[in-house]
Amino acid sequence: MTLLCETLTADSMAGLIAARDAATAGDMLELRLDGVEDLDVAGALAGRTRPVLVTCRPTWEGGRFNGTEEERARILRDALDRGAEYVDVEWKAACAASLIARDRTRVVVSSHDFAGVPVDLEARVAAMRQTGAATIKIAVAVSRLSDTLPLMAIGRDGGAVVVGMGDAGVPTRLLAARYGSRWTYAGNGVAPGQIPAARMVSEFRYRQIGAATRLFGVISTNAMHSASPAMHNAAFAAGGIDAAYIPLRAADVDDFMAFADGVGIDGASVTIPFKLDALRKASLATERAEVVGAANTLKRSGGRWEAANTDVEGFLAPLATAYGELRGSRVSVLGAGGSARAVVAGLRSRDAVITIHARRAEQAEQVSELGGAVGPWPPAARSWDLLVNTTPLGGAALRDVSPLPGGPFDGRLVYDLTYGPGTSALLREAAAAGCATLDGLPMLVAQAERQFEWWTGVKPVSGVMREAARQRLGLTDATETQRHGVSS
Repeated sequence: MTLLCETLTADSMAGLIAARDAATAGDMLELRLDGVEDLDVAGALAGRTRPVLVTCRPTWEGGRFNGTEEERARILRDALDRGAEYVDVEWKAACAASLIARDRTRVVVSSHDFAGVPVDLEARVAAMRQTGAATIKIAVAVSRLSDTLPLMAIGRDGGAVVVGMGDAGVPTRLLAARYGSRWTYAGNGVAPGQIPAARMVSEFRYRQIGAATRLFGVISTNAMHSASPAMHNAAFAAGGIDAAYIPLRAADVDDFMAFADGVGIDGASVTIPFKLDALRKASLATERAEVVGAANTLKRSGGRWEAANTDVEGFLAPLATAYGELRGSRVSVLGAGGSARAVVAGLRSRDAVITIHARRAEQAEQVSELGGAVGPWPPAARSWDLLVNTTPLGGAALRDVSPLPGGPFDGRLVYDLTYGPGTSALLREAAAAGCATLDGLPMLVAQAERQFEWWTGVKPVSGVMREAARQRLGLTDATETQRHGVSS
């Protein structure tokens, strides 16, 4: 079994011991002694209730220890002699050989590259294995999902811990068993891409991922902010399905597909800005995806990728309650990407009068081919009954950025497809001007329920995805009434 190691750091011994004793989600603990001002190795180890890995990382390898190498060597020797289950020492450290000679079974020889995947990776790994240490650790910064694939071969050779640092490397942590790691690291951002251990266990199903587990994910440039993993993993658990869903910070669709082939991904949700390319790269597509010209869902079908679009139904579902009859209503759509295409297709099916507004007129022209006219940016006053934001402005990382600062807000309903903690700037301004408002969380849930069924062949347990999304975003009944219902 691949273990989960919680990384703990503090400025003082009191803080380190408090963090050690409060950590309950991991199988073992990494005690980072670098940065502890009143360091006491014996005190750090005394009274521990689970195995520990002692690390004292120097500044020259990304840590906080700025003393002499002789001092650091004494600290690590002391930890070994006092019974620490493991001690981490850098491959380049002068004291590495003496520590390995002391007890090779408990020494982890590590190498960290914060600039990227080193060109001499294979040679470096071979040299590290020749040191005689029972375990080697390779941590490299990655900017593409596919950059993590060479780590899989290292892990499968045994006796290794492999980590891709950064958001694109998150799968190496969540799928550590697939990468052959002896353990992986969790924590509150001590290293780039680390996730708290409790979240790895509860939200990402870390302990349930085995060799036969089906894998899904969300392809996004902002995957770590997505509520989709919480929703889908809750639905898998409620349905008793051996599957897991993870965030995939892809550089492009080709990057995702190369990674998916290497790791074994069965399906994915697709977000901005990849929806058009997802359709183009797929070998097969549903009729709806072809009509829309964009895909928000992929799955393996007979060894090939098939594309679908569940955004249309997801977009329309909340409007039945929030707006009612769309026939003849004037709708202004902000943006001209893949989401806008799904919105226009849905509105067209309900006989709405559609105008597309985008800063780039040529993009708006392309979307207008699905039905509708191209309008000015910004929309004119008193020109719409329903305003729909399909741009990423207002999303989780851009909650206070509006695509339409100052309006005009003189229509009936403003529907912002973004979601996140709190209310977006667009909806705050619209509500202040007297408009009813609706954010994108109900759409997210509705389209995700359809994705789940397309992948698994069964409907998710009713209400599970909605409740998981509420918990992920910290919503209460009061805030959800304001955000997701008709309010004025």
